[in-house]
Amino acid sequence: MYNLSGKNVVVVGASSGIGAQAAVAYAKAGANVAILARRLERLQALEKELTSYGVQAVSIKCDVSDHQAIKDAAGQIFTVFPRVDILLNNAGVAVKGDLIELTEADWDWSFDVNLKGIFLMCKYILPNMIENQYGKIINISSINALISDKLPGFVRQSYNTSKKAVVGLTESMATYYGKYNITVNAIGPGFFKTEMTEGSLFKSAEFMSKHNERNPMGRTGAEEEMNGPILFLSSDASSYVNGQFLVVDGGLTLV
Repeated sequence: MYNLSGKNVVVVGASSGIGAQAAVAYAKAGANVAILARRLERLQALEKELTSYGVQAVSIKCDVSDHQAIKDAAGQIFTVFPRVDILLNNAGVAVKGDLIELTEADWDWSFDVNLKGIFLMCKYILPNMIENQYGKIINISSINALISDKLPGFVRQSYNTSKKAVVGLTESMATYYGKYNITVNAIGPGFFKTEMTEGSLFKSAEFMSKHNERNPMGRTGAEEEMNGPILFLSSDASSYVNGQFLVVDGGLTLV
């Protein structure tokens, strides 16, 4: 049920972290993968690894805050893969600051990448899925759609708000596009050590101490621990799972 042989996958935000790990997991499961991000050199290095698993892979430079860049990227995807089966929207930014500190540009940047990028990517991929009467869309949100930061220096109010909006968009899409045999689900990662968090959250002894004390599992997540939930929502194992928000946080949001 988890076999993705012959499926064509688009991973947005694949140059590092959870996106890069997911791209490898998809390739190991037999899927062809289009990887998108701003840093093309990172993608090209990853592409070599993906093809070593005997699948087709293509690297496409794309800034998801730029409408034209997304439209162009979609065109490139369809020149390689005439059919897209799975779309993983993983690109994201976490701008620190409360509403008083944030500039309007900071606020717009968070929403352009975290929310509008998903809207636009789906806008250009969905018609293909509708035509083929099949699709799996997974949007990466955050546990910050459920809980908010309050430690000084780590407040991210634009991030929290945009990630909560991702869940709303996911539910709305699931309600409408389910009739086309397209499922749309969201995942809320807890705190994982990635390129985005390594230089901030993981450098704070105070943050790590408070997190690990509160988390029922007593630790943060490893990047590869996101692969199982992603593959589940991408495969036929989740054929009747639609519009759900799957939290992967070691139980942090329970306490």
